Amino acid sequence: MATPLTAARLVAALQAEGCAVHEVSGWRTNNRNHKGPWGPVHGVMIHHTVTGPGTDVVGLIYHGHSALPGPLATGCITKDGVVHLTGNGRANHAGGGDGDVLNAVIGESYGAYPPPTHEHDGSAGAVDGNARFYGWECENKGDGRDPWPPAQYLAMVKATAAICRAHGWGHRSAIGHLEWSDWKVDPRGFDMAGFRRDVADALALPAGLWEGEDPMPQYVNLGVARQYRLAPGAWDSVEFTTEWTDETGDHATGGSVFARGPARFSGTVSLHIDGLPEGAVVQARMSEYQGDQHHADHPIHEIVGTGGGTFAVLPVTKRIPSGRSMRVRLLNQAAAPVTVASAVLSVLVWKEA
Repeated sequence: MATPLTAARLVAALQAEGCAVHEVSGWRTNNRNHKGPWGPVHGVMIHHTVTGPGTDVVGLIYHGHSALPGPLATGCITKDGVVHLTGNGRANHAGGGDGDVLNAVIGESYGAYPPPTHEHDGSAGAVDGNARFYGWECENKGDGRDPWPPAQYLAMVKATAAICRAHGWGHRSAIGHLEWSDWKVDPRGFDMAGFRRDVADALALPAGLWEGEDPMPQYVNLGVARQYRLAPGAWDSVEFTTEWTDETGDHATGGSVFARGPARFSGTVSLHIDGLPEGAVVQARMSEYQGDQHHADHPIHEIVGTGGGTFAVLPVTKRIPSGRSMRVRLLNQAAAPVTVASAVLSVLVWKEA
C-alpha cells in the first residue's frame, strides 16, 4: 500500500532515473479523481496506444476521445524516448481487472508471470485498476510488427523503474494490461517477463546508471519479385519488391530503401545478372538519400561479366546518420541492356538513439 507520488516527486524520480521528461501543460491538475479514489497505489501498468504516424498521440492521451475522456494514462512514452506527463492522479487506462493479479502484485509473490487473469472491465469480480496503478501509454500500432525503438524501450524501463524505486517496490510491481484484463492484448511486440528483468536490472543499480544491454540487431531480408531489364548509362536504384523479413519497418516506407538512420548495418546483397558480356561491367554502390533527394554515394563495386549468368555477392556495411535512408544502385556500363535476374539483400541493423 502506498500513497501516490506528488507531481514534483514523480518528475524528480523520472529525471533521477535519466528520463527525458516533457511536462504537458496542465498535466498536474488533469485527472479523473472526481470519479473515484486515486490510491492507495500498488504498481505500474504498461500499454500500447494503437496509433500510427500522423496521430497527435500525446494530445490523445491527455484529452482522451468521445468514448473515453482523458487523461488515458500518467504519461505517454513516444518512439523518440520522451516521457510526456499527461495526468496526475486517476486516469482511464486500466479499467477492471483480476483481484488475484492485484494481490500477486501487492505481495510481489509470483514468478515470471502473475496468475492468469479471468476478469475484465464490467465483469462480476473485477477490481478497479484506475485507482491502483500508474499507467504508461507507449506509442505503438499494437500490431505485433511495429518496432519498439531502443530509445523508447529504454525510456519505458527507466520510467517504470523510477516509480518502483520511489515507492520501494520491486520489478514485479510492473505488469502489462494483458496481465490485468482478459480482454486486452497490450503491450504487443515484447514479453513482459523480459521487461520486468530489465526493470530489475535498473533497480539493482543506483538511479540513472542503467543504460540497457547492447541492442539486439534487427533482421532485414528483401528481394526482387521478378527479373527486370537494366538499361545502360544511368544509375538505377534496386526496387526490393519482395519483403521476407523487415524487423526495423524501414523498408515498408520505400521500395528501394533498406535502412534508415540513425543506424548501423552489416550484410550482403546477392546479385544474378544475365546477358552481361564477358569482361563488361555493372557497377554497384550504396547511396544515401535525404527524403527523396540523392545525398551521397559510397564506394563502387564492379561486377565483371562472365559471358552467361553472372553472380556476385557484395558487402553492405555502413553507419547511416539520422534523417538519411540507404539504397543499392546499379550502373550498367555494357553497350546493351542486361537482365537483373535476382537481387537478395540480407542485413542486420542496429538502430541507434
